This record gives sequence, C-alpha cells and structure tokens, in this order.
Amino acid sequence: MTTDTTSAPNFIRNQIRDEIEAGRDGKIVTRFPPEPNGFLHIGHAKSICLNFGLAEQFGGDCHLRFDDTNPAKEEQAYIDAIKEDVNWLGFQWSGEVRFASDYFDQLYAWAQHLIGEGKAYVDDLSPDEIREYRGTLTQPGRPSPYRERSPEENLDLLERMRRGEFAEGEKVLRARIDMASPNINMRDPILYRIRHASHHQTGDKWKIYPSYDFTHGQSDAIEGISHSICTLEFEDHRPLYEWFLDNLPVPATPRQIEFARLNLNYTLTSKRKLKLLVDQEIVDGWDDPRLPTISGMRRRGYTPASVRKFCDMIGVTRADGGLVEIGMLYHAIRSDLEDNAPRAMAVLKPLKVVLTNVPEGHEETYAVPGHPARDDMPVRQIPFGRELYIDQDDFMEEPPKKFFRLAPGKEVRLRNSYVIRCDEVIKDAAGEVSELRCSVDFDTLGKNPEGRKVKGVIHWVSAEHGVPMEVRLYDNLFLEEQPDKDKDADFLEHLNPESLVVRQAIGEPSLAEVTPESRFQFERVGYFCADRHACRDGKLVFNRTVSLKDTWAKTQKKEAQKKEAQKQEAQNQEPGKPESEKPDAQKKG
Repeated sequence: MTTDTTSAPNFIRNQIRDEIEAGRDGKIVTRFPPEPNGFLHIGHAKSICLNFGLAEQFGGDCHLRFDDTNPAKEEQAYIDAIKEDVNWLGFQWSGEVRFASDYFDQLYAWAQHLIGEGKAYVDDLSPDEIREYRGTLTQPGRPSPYRERSPEENLDLLERMRRGEFAEGEKVLRARIDMASPNINMRDPILYRIRHASHHQTGDKWKIYPSYDFTHGQSDAIEGISHSICTLEFEDHRPLYEWFLDNLPVPATPRQIEFARLNLNYTLTSKRKLKLLVDQEIVDGWDDPRLPTISGMRRRGYTPASVRKFCDMIGVTRADGGLVEIGMLYHAIRSDLEDNAPRAMAVLKPLKVVLTNVPEGHEETYAVPGHPARDDMPVRQIPFGRELYIDQDDFMEEPPKKFFRLAPGKEVRLRNSYVIRCDEVIKDAAGEVSELRCSVDFDTLGKNPEGRKVKGVIHWVSAEHGVPMEVRLYDNLFLEEQPDKDKDADFLEHLNPESLVVRQAIGEPSLAEVTPESRFQFERVGYFCADRHACRDGKLVFNRTVSLKDTWAKTQKKEAQKKEAQKQEAQNQEPGKPESEKPDAQKKG
C-alpha cells in the first residue's frame, strides 16, 4: 500500500529529499514509538501515517517499538490494540515488534558508563526536594548534596537499587549535567527510578526502570534510526537527547525533528483524560465511537483510507496551537463512503402507512442497484406491499410552505416505487399520529403522474419484510470547541448530553445478514456501520458514522470564493496601474 504524500505541506519530507539530493548515504529508517499505556487516537494516526509514509516514499524501513518504561501504567491489552490499529490503517512495520525493554541490559550498562565518567550519580533527595532544587524558569537550580559521590559509591548504590534493597522513591539515578542551564530538562535529569512492579515483558527481573528521556534516544540509536520524528513538546528535550548520544558509545546518532501535533476541535486527545472517561464509564470503553481513538473511529465506521486522507489533508508543519476543524475529518469519510458504501433504506422513526387500495397479500419486488454509480455491487431486492413504514419526520399535519413531503391531501413518491396520497390521519388516545391511510397511483411506477408535479421523494420499508434493528446516532462528545482550554475548569462540564441517541429502527431486508463493520449509506439519512461487537452477538446494531450533509466542503468553497473576491478587489484598487491593466477593466474590454 502506498500513501498519498504529495498534496499537502510536509516539511520533513522536503528536508529528507534535500538530504538525499545533497548526497546523504544510508537507508532512511523511521519508527513509531508508542507508550503502551492507552489506546491510540487520531493524533497517533497522524504520526503513524507520517513515519510509515516517509519510509515507504524513500524506500526505507519503519519500526514499531513500544517505549515500555513504566510497568505500573502499561498493559498487554494496549500492546495488542496498538498493533491491530497500525495494521488496520494499512501499514506493516519492518521486522519484529520491538520493545524498549529489549534494551534494558544495554541501558543499564550505559548508566554504569556515565557513572564511571563522572556524569551520573545516585541521589537521595525526595521527589519534592528534587523539584525544589531544580529551580524555576527564571531561577537556576541548586546542586544536590549527593552530587559529589564517588563513582565507586554510585556504582555500588545503583547495583543495590537494581537488586531491590531500597524502597520506591528512596533513591534515583540522575545525570550530572548543569543545574544552572536555562533548559530545565538539562538540570540533572533522572535516569532511573525504583519501581517494585512486575513488567509485562521482563517480569520481575528489574526493580529499577529507566526514564523515558534516557530510554528513547538510546533505543533509536540501537535500532539505527536515521530520523527520530516527534511532536513539538519534545523540542526542549532535544538538547538532552543529543547530550546522551554525545556522551555514550552509541552505534548511531539519529536526527530528531519535531512537528506540530494534531489539535482537533470538539475533541480531547489526552490519554490521561481519555482514560478517565473510560474508567468512569462515561463512555463504553476505549473503542466507544464517540472517542477519537483509532479503534473508536473504526467502530463508528471510519475507513483506513479516510483516516489516511485526513492526515494527508492537514499536512505536516511546525505551526503549533491551531485547531483543525472536525469538519475536515467528516469530509474525508463522506467522500470515501459516497463512492464506496452500498445504499439501503432504513426508517429511524417508524410511522405506519396502510395503502388502502392495495389488496391484502399483494406483493411486488423491485430490483434496485446497490450503488447508483457502480455495477460491481449486488442488486437489492426491495419488497412492496399493503403496509409499510415511513419516517415520522416525513409527515406533517400542518406543513409549512415548501414542505415537499407527505401531508393530508398531499402526494409524495416512495423511493423506487409509486406516488401515494395521504387520505386519512389516525391518532392514538394521546392525540399523537399513529398511522396514515394512503392511496397509491398505480400509473406512476417509473414515471410522473399525469397532469401534476410531485416534488417530494421519501424512503420507506415494507412492514412485513422489514428487519428490526437498533440505530445509535453518535455526535461530538463535547459541546465546547476546546473542552480542556480552561485548565482550572472540569472538562467534563462540557459533555454533550446528546452525544448518543438510540433509536429502534426498521431496515430493508437486505440488511438482515450484514457482517460486522459493513458500511452503508442509509438513503436520505446518513452513513452507518454495523457495530463490530453487537453484530457478532446476533443483534442488528448500526452506528452512525456521519450525516449526509457536508458543511465543511461548502464552507471551504465559500472561503475560497471570498478570498478570490478580496484578491480581485485588491488588484482593482492597486495604485499606479493604468485602468486598462486592472482585471475588471480587462473583462469589460
């Protein structure tokens, strides 16, 4: 599989191309290095597409490595989900799956090397004292009183830490760099912490675990990574990354390049906050279709191609802080499903219709294309009889002007079938409309009625043959564009109470035997996906992926037209130009 990496800005791709043209030797090797402490989200999808895409474009390799340095927060379930997500997106890593824990012995040896060089020491300060001694952005730090321990003492203490002789938090190993550095990351960062926790890969072998900063760069070096690509929050960590590479006998020196992370409006991508939503059961697990996790998007009905297209659309830049419109994501999936999703009819709010001039037991069957523009999709068989269901929203007793659907005495066409007229409205004891009595114009199948124009076309389902199903209407989980913008407020206050609406619907017979993750356009309603869990249990459940209306595309078109108009106006008002050279003057001439 090859990704489209040419249509949007990508400064990293351009830099690598320039390196190669300047004579750079060696294979391009990238890596995707998630921490297995949660499920991947749309921001990770951007990184996956970037790293694997660069390797594909330049004939290189991309590794999948789990930076598993904190066993207290890591689980095998996260590892399995991450591998599945990468594969689902259409990528395959080079070689076996790698783990930072594969390199724990080497990292420990390099920690001993730093101690031997006088560049690391064991510190007895508590975590609170370490923070106090580190200083602030405006004040330099102070050296720990344990900073001048001899290499021999430090080596002995480190080995005793490894054997588990000390309690958690009692000691740490720190690099000995510069407590007065303007970059706080360089003020004697922690290399090892004591953790009496069993590790999912190494078991109980270790009682100390390396920090992420100490592990990350050296793992890249061990693997021969050429370009270590990360988000902008790691830019201030780059001097530390390079300090380790300069002060250790590493086999390679990767180049770190930072890019802007993805910030999507009405969405959270903090794994800590996503985990809180899961743990408090505000959502239905990590793959809840309202979450921006890759597994949640998959369950909602997104396709790998649509996620890759979205990541290509937003591009790769260093401009940080901007919000990407979620409408772009909706546009990406709509454009994919418009071309590739088979059609079906489903009534989400059923209203019974009895066709009084259709005899009891009468039945017709219409052969309808699976997709209006494709011949490769199976033809659907749509049964028609005396009783059927339409959507409640397609009927009004007192319709406003330009309501072209069904109303008392008014006509409408049933999609792929006849024109019907509403003759009688039946109500229940509460005064609610419960049934419509209508009549069919049998001379309108495939043609317009004589002498009158019927503008409305509505979808419908046979009452006898329709299949009951549950439909879950998903919307944005948050009402606020940036739900966690105010750091002093609780982001849960911005939850959308209607982010999930469940309806008991009726679908056409062709939907009865769908397989999990089958995607459809329910005509006039939206795009839906058969739930990957419920449909395996025998229930017929469809999740709404996205509605039919693409407001983002229309907005983009209007913005483009507006900019063009402003450009033309500016050209017309440009001083010093002869009137004949101005665009409007040329048009008039």
